Amino acid sequence: MGPASLQRLVRLGWEGFSFPKLNLYDEDNIMNKSELIEQVAKLADLSKAKAEDALNATIQAVTTALKKGDEVKLIGFGTFKVSKRAATTGRNPRTGETIKIAASKQAKFVAGKALKDAVNK
Repeated sequence: MGPASLQRLVRLGWEGFSFPKLNLYDEDNIMNKSELIEQVAKLADLSKAKAEDALNATIQAVTTALKKGDEVKLIGFGTFKVSKRAATTGRNPRTGETIKIAASKQAKFVAGKALKDAVNK
């Protein structure tokens, strides 16, 4: 995103951004990365190359923050955070043998109020 687009987004907040109504049960309504880049380019009046750079930088920034254990809060949109999953035991479905499942960290996203409201309209 260009500086003007970022300033506009910061000034308006996520409340100024309208989300498209999607039917999540239709495979044709799954947006992939290239389609997201096209939408960002169109909405922010950027070239596709700059929109791709902006998206990649955003993904990298969120990933870096989560690796450090930080949360990323985008007011109105949502929060990215890491939750810890404790070690547990499971069962191998083929043999029935008990196995140990190691502790791990999981990336989580919790939708914000504006996103929830936009999806439910």
